[in-house]
Amino acid sequence: MDDYRWVIEKPLITEKSMEMLHANNWVAFAVHRKANKIQIKTAVEKIFNVKVLCVNTVSVGGKLKRFGRVLGRAKDWKKALVRLREGDKIEAFEGV
Repeated sequence: MDDYRWVIEKPLITEKSMEMLHANNWVAFAVHRKANKIQIKTAVEKIFNVKVLCVNTVSVGGKLKRFGRVLGRAKDWKKALVRLREGDKIEAFEGV
């Protein structure tokens, strides 16, 4: 498959992810639940033109949500922490 845009859903811009970016050049993304580490690495390298050193993934369970008397659940999702080579940057995380 040549099109890897389905793998990355959105960048995660939080206080913790910004601290990790400035300290060790880690960036965080919400990714497709069925994407593996190799697909995530390839997608980030091709889309953003950077060199990825390693990828860590975490499956996050959806939270319980209450809508009046009805108890529902948000869907599960997957988070990917990607370490970039020293000097490489992604524009989505710049200026934040």
